[in-house]
Amino acid sequence: MTTASASPPMPLAGIRVVELSHMVMGPTCGMILGDLGAEVIKVEPPRGDSTRRLIGTGAGFFRTFNRNKKSVTLDLDTEAGRDALRKLADTADVFVENFKPGRMASLGLDYAALKARNPKLIYVSHKGFLAGPYEHRLALDEVVQMMAGLAYMTGPAGRPLRAGSSVNDIMGGMFGAIGVLAALHERHATGRGKDVQSALFENCVLLSAQHMQQYAATGAAPAPMPERISAWAVYDVFTLARGEQMFIAATGDAQWRALCTLLDRPDLLADPRLAGNNDRVRARSWLLAELATTLATREAAELAPLFERHHVPFAAITKPEELFDDPHLIESGGLAPLQLDDGSETRMPLLPLALDGERLPPRLPIAKIGEHTHDVLRGLGYSDEQIDALSGATNEAANGMDGTDGTRHAS
Repeated sequence: MTTASASPPMPLAGIRVVELSHMVMGPTCGMILGDLGAEVIKVEPPRGDSTRRLIGTGAGFFRTFNRNKKSVTLDLDTEAGRDALRKLADTADVFVENFKPGRMASLGLDYAALKARNPKLIYVSHKGFLAGPYEHRLALDEVVQMMAGLAYMTGPAGRPLRAGSSVNDIMGGMFGAIGVLAALHERHATGRGKDVQSALFENCVLLSAQHMQQYAATGAAPAPMPERISAWAVYDVFTLARGEQMFIAATGDAQWRALCTLLDRPDLLADPRLAGNNDRVRARSWLLAELATTLATREAAELAPLFERHHVPFAAITKPEELFDDPHLIESGGLAPLQLDDGSETRMPLLPLALDGERLPPRLPIAKIGEHTHDVLRGLGYSDEQIDALSGATNEAANGMDGTDGTRHAS
């Protein structure tokens, strides 16, 4: 590994991003741009982004999607705070937001207002829907999963089930970042910025596109995944000898032959009813029962190295907390230490890409609320006294607030 001092410039070095976002979708976009080397300035309300204080399933949101960012606090309930944000956007290449439709315009922070001041600005909005009949609706990941067919395909018939992660929020942020990269490239030729929009619903429709096209190709409505007619006979979860579960697949003839050999089932290999993949799909009901009986006598520790050596797709059923001990993630550098805003440390999954063989580790810890307010706003010509007023620090001191609870987020 090269040292930090010898490392080449990051791909987005010199690009300034101002992020006014919360929860997952907008912060994911900012995180990706920050990981790629941009300076990302996250603007928070005086008491901090309310996402910092979520519990339950939201407890990991802020730390996951807000590395490599600076934190500036501004009171956007005041005209002076909004004017400071406009001045900050004047210095930016990219502005990221994910508030409800109309909110940015009501604050005078929409694309038209900021473009008039900074024609080179790339403005990326993360919404529930792109332009159309639904554009003024509010959306959540669950909402669009129900609307776009994903929940129907995930759960059994009559029991729509959302995916077990914020898939549309995360992918929506990714598409926002892709739009930014395209607009930055175009700006080299035109000198002009662009209005970029990414949306949850359209993102989820893309996830469902393969099922739409299955219907278009076959004329038969696709069944939910638990009841699907699989393209492959062996493509399922099996219970092994010690009660462990393992997903095992054989998507081609070579894998089928290897699986039968490893399980010592030459009878299945010789059965003419199982000669080709489509034959095996038609025999799936009794074939899976045969395999289940055999696999119930075998152990995961024995099968895993055999499957790996002979290129049979398999996977243990892993819980998220077990990934901290995953040998591949550890040895490949896919988990990197990240300092949190309270000074503690965690190991965080990195972006799933490498550039010239190098991963993109955290360069900045999770910022404390308003940690960079003075440094950034001094660069805009504000005095320390003005900065305290703009950031709400004076009011918090008078009220005995420490900025760690409550919220006045501009949502």
